[in-house]
Amino acid sequence: MAAPRRTDEMRDRVVLGEFGVRNVHTTDFPGNYPGYEDAWDQRRFEEGFRVDLIREEEAALEFDMVGIDAAIANAFRRILLAEVPTMAVEKVFVYNNTSIVQDEILAHRLGLIPIRADARLFEYRNQGDEEGTEIDTLQFQLKIKCSRNPQAAKESSDPNELYFNHKVYSKHMTWVPLGNQTDLFPDADFRPVHDDILIALLRPGQEIDVLMHCVKGIGKDHAKFSPVATASYRLLPDITLLQPIEDEAAEMLQKCFSPGVIEVQNIKGKKVARVANARLDTFSREVFRHEGLKSLVRLARVRNHYIFSVESTGILPPDVLVSEAIKILMGKCQRFLNELDSVPME
Repeated sequence: MAAPRRTDEMRDRVVLGEFGVRNVHTTDFPGNYPGYEDAWDQRRFEEGFRVDLIREEEAALEFDMVGIDAAIANAFRRILLAEVPTMAVEKVFVYNNTSIVQDEILAHRLGLIPIRADARLFEYRNQGDEEGTEIDTLQFQLKIKCSRNPQAAKESSDPNELYFNHKVYSKHMTWVPLGNQTDLFPDADFRPVHDDILIALLRPGQEIDVLMHCVKGIGKDHAKFSPVATASYRLLPDITLLQPIEDEAAEMLQKCFSPGVIEVQNIKGKKVARVANARLDTFSREVFRHEGLKSLVRLARVRNHYIFSVESTGILPPDVLVSEAIKILMGKCQRFLNELDSVPME
């Protein structure tokens, strides 16, 4: 029985040791293990695959994807980062800029401001098209000038009292409809995601007057088009106590893990440790520093259980980003199948 258990561990768990990690390579391919049928089967995949929603917030989403390979999980992550399209500032026409921020730096800062606009409503701009149209371009204007406050106290040194418009924020960017965009998007509220992004500081007499063109793009071309602040995954932790751990050792074990992972219960007058929620652990492997504990605990990760964390920049809700990433992945698969069908068979 020891051999099958060992084989199951190699197939299902990535084990963390004191000085290394075991079972990191995928081994469940056909013929690798005698007695195991590892040929891919759609019915078996559909039975084992599931998605569990763990936490959903306005700009963040955490969910589990179970029953897939690391290659699929990583492809999904990379699509979220680099292939879900968004709208971002691509061209900046500077009519006047007397601030201390150089034109190039100002344009770069404007490009990185996330724009609340659904890219699914627009088309990609044609290569070489400088003007843009209502179906592929959003136009914003930033026009602001700093002046003195005549009502400010003479002894004041606070710029907020001395000057008007001395801080240029993203809220000062206003949408200027192109063509018939007012009719195309009657209920639209195109604007920066956040109103309080500081763009520049001005002093009396200085002004900024620029016109911006936002176009549709993907993060693969430039990071400003990436719709997520972060998209990551980790394997589900699996912590096993190999024998009962009691009293002082139980309290020491609890301190070796993240809060909430190990719970110390009082059973018949003894303090006994148990694993309460392994999901919360970050696997610092602190337990391996204690000679009396390191042989009593097995640290592992479930090989096919991925915990995804997606944080949106606010352009689109995270659940929409996930669904769009799935559509893009499906499109890639279909194109691959079409390529296979087009290859002549000998």
